[in-house]
Amino acid sequence: MTPSNTGNGDVEPAVRAELDRLRDSIDNIDAAVVHMLAERFKCTQQVGHLKAVHRLPPADPAREARQIARLRTLAENAKLDPAFAEKFLNFIIAEVIRHHESIAEDTLNGQALQAD
Repeated sequence: MTPSNTGNGDVEPAVRAELDRLRDSIDNIDAAVVHMLAERFKCTQQVGHLKAVHRLPPADPAREARQIARLRTLAENAKLDPAFAEKFLNFIIAEVIRHHESIAEDTLNGQALQAD
């Protein structure tokens, strides 16, 4: 068995072609993930505005728990580490709550200014 990497940066053409093909797919997937996250955050911004107008709390722990359980199941079915999926969703949830808090503060400040 011959190594495909000679140590000096030279890679066999067939290996380089396969790496490039796989990396192109990874790049496409990364782009799709970013676009999907952007769409998700557009929706959560609307939720934040709705919550702010109706003075609902920025966080919804019961929904978050349901979403985490749901995502863990989806991850298991997709053969993805459920712990990773949960960490990823927790990161997103924390960012959404931060946005909702900011929207609520801005809404409250706007209403306070209008009342003056």
